[in-house]
Amino acid sequence: MGPIRRRLIWLCLLGLPHPAWAEICDKQRPDWDGLPVSAWAEMLALFQTPLALFLFLTTALAARLRRPWLGLAVVVGWSSYTMLVVTTDIRAAAIAEGCAGSPTLFIGVVAAICIGLVLYTAPLSKQPD
Repeated sequence: MGPIRRRLIWLCLLGLPHPAWAEICDKQRPDWDGLPVSAWAEMLALFQTPLALFLFLTTALAARLRRPWLGLAVVVGWSSYTMLVVTTDIRAAAIAEGCAGSPTLFIGVVAAICIGLVLYTAPLSKQPD
C-alpha cells in the first residue's frame, strides 16, 4: 500500500496548476516571465487596455462638460468593463496559473472614479430664499 499511495500523491501533485504548463498564459500574456503578478501590475495592465483608455477619455469629457447624463453613461461603461474583467473564466484560470493578478485594486480605483464622477456631475441644488 505504501508505494501505491506514494505514486498517487505524486500524481495528484503533478496535476496541480503549474506555471510551466499554463496554456492560458501563453495566450493571455505571451511575455510573462513566470513570476506571480501583483495587484498593482494587474491594475496597470487593465488600465492600459483600449477600452479603459476610451473610458478615461470619456470620464474627462464628462467632468469637463459637467453633464449628469454623460457621467451616468460613463459610470455604466466603467461598471460593464469591470464586470467583463471579473466574470470571465479565462481570467480565473490565468489567476490560478499566476500570470494574472487579483483585480481587486482595479475594482477599487474604478469605484472611486465612478463615485467621484457622480458627485462632480450631480446637478447643483438651488438654496431656498
